[in-house]
Amino acid sequence: MSQFAASGAPISITGVSEARAGQVRDFARSELFARTFSEGMELVEETAAYLDGEGRREAKLLSRAAALAYASESMGLTTRLMQIASWLLVQRAVREGDMEPVAACDPRYRLSLRPPSGEPTHPDLPMYLIELMVRTEKLMERVIYLDRRMFLEAPKEEPTNPVQNQLDRLKAAFGA
Repeated sequence: MSQFAASGAPISITGVSEARAGQVRDFARSELFARTFSEGMELVEETAAYLDGEGRREAKLLSRAAALAYASESMGLTTRLMQIASWLLVQRAVREGDMEPVAACDPRYRLSLRPPSGEPTHPDLPMYLIELMVRTEKLMERVIYLDRRMFLEAPKEEPTNPVQNQLDRLKAAFGA
């Protein structure tokens, strides 16, 4: 059920415009989403396998300072990946019809982390961990961009047809 804002633009009861919900629905159905979802879930699995296996073995060989940096970096890495995965799972729920696009616009489903900036915190960190961190940062930047584009930028209005506008005005004036 829609209402109209003072500007005449349709809004839903929750205050989310129909155009915004349409953007969310369109993105969830897009090939871009499918590729991003696949890449994100693969990166989550790859990182988990590394941290539970080879990464754990490599961490035991590090100096105390490097091991502390490893623990900190791996915690940040998993936090970023879980935030990405959560965001992607919300979009998938929209795609599969398990969640309404308007519900996906709720701020609790938005990204709150920003990608880290800078170099790894210790020069002796395992190269594969650094590679996973870089790949996660790139994916996070892309997902933040998509999130901001869908939820912060004004939704694009449908192009107006001046002829149709005039016809609509004539119909309204003459009651046709």
